[in-house]
Amino acid sequence: MVPRYARPDMVAIWTPESRYRIWFEIEAHATDALADLGVVPKSAAEALWRWWATDPTIDVERIDAIEAVTKHDVIAFLTWVAEQVGDEARFMHQGMTSSDVLDTCLAVQLAHAADILLSDLDQLLAVLKRRAYEHKLTPNIGRSHGIHAEPVTFGLKLAQAHAEFARHRDRLAAARTDVATCAISGAVGTFANIDPRVEEHVAAKLGLTPEPVSTQVIPRDRHAMFFATLGVIAGSIERLATEVRHLQRTEVLEAEEYFSPGQKGSSAMPHKRNPVLTENLTGLARMVRGYVTPALENVALWHERDISHSSVERYIGPDATVTLDFALARLTGVVDKLLVYPDRMQRNMDRMGGLIHSQRVLLALTQAGVNREDSYRLVQRNAMRVWESDGALSLKDLLLADPEVTAALSAQEIEDKFDLGYHLKHVDTIFARVFGSAEPA
Repeated sequence: MVPRYARPDMVAIWTPESRYRIWFEIEAHATDALADLGVVPKSAAEALWRWWATDPTIDVERIDAIEAVTKHDVIAFLTWVAEQVGDEARFMHQGMTSSDVLDTCLAVQLAHAADILLSDLDQLLAVLKRRAYEHKLTPNIGRSHGIHAEPVTFGLKLAQAHAEFARHRDRLAAARTDVATCAISGAVGTFANIDPRVEEHVAAKLGLTPEPVSTQVIPRDRHAMFFATLGVIAGSIERLATEVRHLQRTEVLEAEEYFSPGQKGSSAMPHKRNPVLTENLTGLARMVRGYVTPALENVALWHERDISHSSVERYIGPDATVTLDFALARLTGVVDKLLVYPDRMQRNMDRMGGLIHSQRVLLALTQAGVNREDSYRLVQRNAMRVWESDGALSLKDLLLADPEVTAALSAQEIEDKFDLGYHLKHVDTIFARVFGSAEPA
């Protein structure tokens, strides 16, 4: 993770101290269950929790030093705990294997990370809703292939983003449920040396569900789906960021990122106001998506387990969640403070001499009895004159002067087809579909 693109709450999940604390809880809860089953003395579990109640400092350096000799992280941790607890610590890890600790810990970390990301999405959705209603009826040209098409509203652009991120919230909640599983099943996952009730106890204590079949690891299709979900969310972050970047272009300038007092856009050109935040979001989104393929490749492990997935997850677990957390927070800030210019939106719609109303004329001609091919030809030949004049000519004026058009449509009928409000008549319906009936306070 890069500190520049990290927020403290998410970073805290992935620190060595946090990881080792989760490891201890797994081991201690498992020892509790083993004691209840009569496999180990109750005094062993009590000794672990009695030491833990002192709120001990996790000595990462000492654990690292032990691992430098053992070349095994879980053994190093268990050795360190034994140094603190004493002889009773020998009953830890009875019948367990390293993956029981590592995979269950990763499940806890990913579940906690998902909770932060879900909160991030809630904040983004609230801002998108507020700004969508603010610009519900702010006319804005819709573009296809980057070219003027027909009118929309800026509120509809934001409503579309809200619907998209609302779907992502549902997907992430499902992915969280899917990845939050516990495996305390021992070597190759057969429970030969540990009772399944231990797994059930640990799962309940940690807010997880038991993995139905864990072999020796939790199946990595769960993790692949989790990281794929993060990648899809990142794709939508880039989609909205790209929209803002286009709208901020000098030739368009219908909206732009907030430019704070004292901010500088360029070391060379004092006039510059660049879309640096959304450009940054585009790059961060690419990074998050880049973690999806390694997660998918982790699914195909050898037999009951290998550790080819381990090094991958040490990267992508922290990096993907930390980066997406930062990106969602940054996008929320961009939308919250986005500067919107309705007058410029209107000028841009008007600059091409009414071409954006061509479909209405086409449909009116067909309804008046002109076949579609001729209707298209009549509208297009006038539209191309407007296009080639760069909007200096008016489509409506050319149509009113075209005898083939006026033979089918009256002057008033042609005039009616250039009504902007016609395109916005179903905005309420779309908003009701996205937001329901409740408007923001």
